[in-house]
Amino acid sequence: MLVLLLVNSSYQAIFPFFHQLFTPLYFAAPACFFLYICHFIGPRKRLSRWEWLHFIPAAMAVMHVIPWPFSPAINWSAILAQIVENKQLFISEKSGLLPASLYYIGRPMLVLGYLLATWYVAFNSKLLKAKEKQIPGKKWILLFLKAATFFQLISFLPLLAGTQDRTFANSIFVVIGCVVLLAIVVFILHRPEIFYSYLFTPADGSAEEHVAKDFVSVSKAAVPLKEPLTLVPASKKVILLPDQSSAYASLMVSFMEKDQPFLLSDFQIIDLAGALNVPVHHCSFVINNVIDKNFRDWINGYRIQHFMVQYPLYAHKKTIEAVAHESGFKSLATFYNAFKKETGLMPKAYFSQKKVS
Repeated sequence: MLVLLLVNSSYQAIFPFFHQLFTPLYFAAPACFFLYICHFIGPRKRLSRWEWLHFIPAAMAVMHVIPWPFSPAINWSAILAQIVENKQLFISEKSGLLPASLYYIGRPMLVLGYLLATWYVAFNSKLLKAKEKQIPGKKWILLFLKAATFFQLISFLPLLAGTQDRTFANSIFVVIGCVVLLAIVVFILHRPEIFYSYLFTPADGSAEEHVAKDFVSVSKAAVPLKEPLTLVPASKKVILLPDQSSAYASLMVSFMEKDQPFLLSDFQIIDLAGALNVPVHHCSFVINNVIDKNFRDWINGYRIQHFMVQYPLYAHKKTIEAVAHESGFKSLATFYNAFKKETGLMPKAYFSQKKVS
């Protein structure tokens, strides 16, 4: 996108630098796309020795763009004109050390080859027929696969038109691409849960359905942990080992009890992660699957406990609402809902019952 913007702007003088800078990425992207899908579907998390061979074209592209003393002169005006006409897929003018065919034949073949290989892997893994529970993140990976395939294939559209209609085809390409991109953005706004634990984690920690119940939880309430947590692995993939999950849970509970960050009404899971230097999605996973609550219920549990200790001490000079606010609740509605959820009663009824008992 940056190269296309430079081509159509008044900053064409810096176009050669960015074109050469991004050329190795053009050749690495198809392999990265293929390997990401393979490793998402499969159990392996690291590249094998042989899989590094996929990056040979990118290494060749690096050699291609280095300004060697013996490299031929480059006609950037001709390259710029060809990008305007054919976009970036086909450039028949020599742009570096290696023959021009590396770009106008090698890269399109690389794109199509890896697209076919990626879809073959997807079909062969039964990804399309599998249920969501069998492959966590199926919706995300299918959206990624389809969107990437669409935008790669549509780049060939101007080349399918004849020379007479090339300008019209380029315009159609831009319009179709923008419409599809807008549709994807609207879809993301309505279905953000597809991206939970892959691109982002919701601030309120409500991704428990999408991070997947990889362990059977053993803790129910926001109370001190008397013993280290032990986890029972389930049959799905895990994102944390049991010992690590237990350590994170103990660390989070200790932090909440000693520092009492829940007294801050704006305290979010991202603040918890920052204070403990723990990834946000790990905090979310532990709260959802070990403590067995979402972040909002968990932190409100601490606030209610603090309220129940403080209110009897200050009931003679402070209202329920004032103590609730000091306990970290931003709104009264949230406080009353949380109190009833924790105790089964409203505050006045709860403390009246306590007096009688």
